[in-house]
Amino acid sequence: MNHKLVESIKKDAIPLKDFNDYSPLMKKVAEAKFVLLGESSHGTSEYYQIRAKLSKQLIQEKGFTFIAVEGDWPACQHINRYIKSYDNRYKNAREALTAFGRWPAWMWANEELIDLIEWMKTYNQDRPKEEQVGFYGVDVYSLWESMEEIIKYLEKTNSPDLETAKKAFACFEPFNRDPQLYGVSGSFYSEDCKDEVVKLLTEITLEKKKYTSYYEEGKLNLEVNAIVAANAENYYRTMVTDDTESWNIRDRHMVEVLNKISSFYGEKAKGIVWEHNTHVGDARATDMAEVGMVNVGQLLREQNADDEVFIVGFGTHRGTVIAADEWGVDFERMIVPPAQEGSWEDVMHKAGPHDKLLIFDKNNHDSYTDSIGHRAIGVVYNPRYEQYGNYVPSIMSERYDAFIYINNTNALQPLEVERVLL
Repeated sequence: MNHKLVESIKKDAIPLKDFNDYSPLMKKVAEAKFVLLGESSHGTSEYYQIRAKLSKQLIQEKGFTFIAVEGDWPACQHINRYIKSYDNRYKNAREALTAFGRWPAWMWANEELIDLIEWMKTYNQDRPKEEQVGFYGVDVYSLWESMEEIIKYLEKTNSPDLETAKKAFACFEPFNRDPQLYGVSGSFYSEDCKDEVVKLLTEITLEKKKYTSYYEEGKLNLEVNAIVAANAENYYRTMVTDDTESWNIRDRHMVEVLNKISSFYGEKAKGIVWEHNTHVGDARATDMAEVGMVNVGQLLREQNADDEVFIVGFGTHRGTVIAADEWGVDFERMIVPPAQEGSWEDVMHKAGPHDKLLIFDKNNHDSYTDSIGHRAIGVVYNPRYEQYGNYVPSIMSERYDAFIYINNTNALQPLEVERVLL
């Protein structure tokens, strides 16, 4: 056991007994333009609950203007339009969350998110449009859904670019919305739609000033969907041949969209980002850097001043989690075994089997510069084999600005609802 590291944690960590104990964290983000809130799994209830509470406080007390999540742009637009009362198609947040239909839907269609969405809607009600907070998805997967949104917009506005969009969408039709099939075709047989989507993105980007918006945030929606289409095409074409480059395409895309959202909100823009630790925790402090991988946390730190980006990691020692044992199959409630001996989560547990907050600063930075295994659970997970691939070597004081440790965690509560037909 690393006794020195355990003693450092005992000395530096703040026990978390109630939400007031997060006050030191709030003080640290005073100048931040982006606060990144991680998670060590996509299926842990406490991570969502704590991030929701922190997000409310950041919005109320620090003037943050939007939440951006590791979700699809088109689906998250349903939530954004609900909380900003742009339309009344949904009666409540539970109904709005049925917009998340693509696997793994549980990441956002869950009980834990309902309260935050209703709170954001209430918060916005008495504010002018320019002061309302938004909710956005910054992921890259929604190729077909984003193309549909583009066509819908161009049809409504009688745009001369409609035929270009239809031609691009038609190129993808033979692949029956199967990303793997498209990726193989594009990578190995040079049968791709790159030229079509690049032409579409170019026309929309260069001519965006000419577009009339028939609904609020319409121009932003159009431009981001065009970016998604172009980057998703590149991502799916690359993923079958180069895991590292496809990862980089995805994370660079997420930062590109974050910057588009920030530009939309102007000088007052301050974003809260909800993503997995592997995306928000600076890749340069992990073994990801050795193979040339970058991520959102690294890129935002490189693009902004030191005090403008604040990264919070999350982790647990044991509990339960929602995940699947292979891609695309039904989720399960799984046991998360006690953390691997010698890992970061194991050391945190040995420093006291209670919840705790650790803030890294110049006074304690050097105590946490040894590389140590740090648990990461994805949407696909097998507890029996996690020692072979679920621990990322990390320099914790360089990967994060703070770390929230929850000793025992519980599985997320996915919604059991039928999708609303629109």
